[in-house]
Amino acid sequence: MVASAIGQDSHRFENRNSKKKLVLGGLTIPGCVGLTGNSDADVVLHALTNAISGISGVNILGAVSDRMCLKQGIKDSSAYLNKALQTLNSRRLAHVSVTIEAKRPKLEKHIPAMRRSVAKLCGCPIGSVGITATSGEGLTSFGRGEGIQAFVIVTVAGIRSGT
Repeated sequence: MVASAIGQDSHRFENRNSKKKLVLGGLTIPGCVGLTGNSDADVVLHALTNAISGISGVNILGAVSDRMCLKQGIKDSSAYLNKALQTLNSRRLAHVSVTIEAKRPKLEKHIPAMRRSVAKLCGCPIGSVGITATSGEGLTSFGRGEGIQAFVIVTVAGIRSGT
């Protein structure tokens, strides 16, 4: 069985005086303030987690991540992704496609490292992870530099267990 699903996430930037670091795809991106949120606000991993939830039908972002973040103090979004990956059971990620919309920071030089990070977190070959970035020509708040948005499409292969 092969299935695909899409996930999305977006966050505004913290104020310019914030010490919060920007995290995308599990990497700290230097030179830019972080995104608002209770967790590290990694929009790439949040969108990926949402896409996996679209396959498994088990929502991780929301009650599960709130419990992990607010009650257990787990702010690293890779923990939420790991929880989502566990819901796939015997299925495996065959491909991950990420699109990031942001005016800032310029992401082109960070894409190879983000691909490696996402591949490692997902347990798939780097050739199965694609990441693109766009400013969207400034047509949205993300393209105007107010925050960052990510969309992820995942393709999963394997036998579905359960209903």
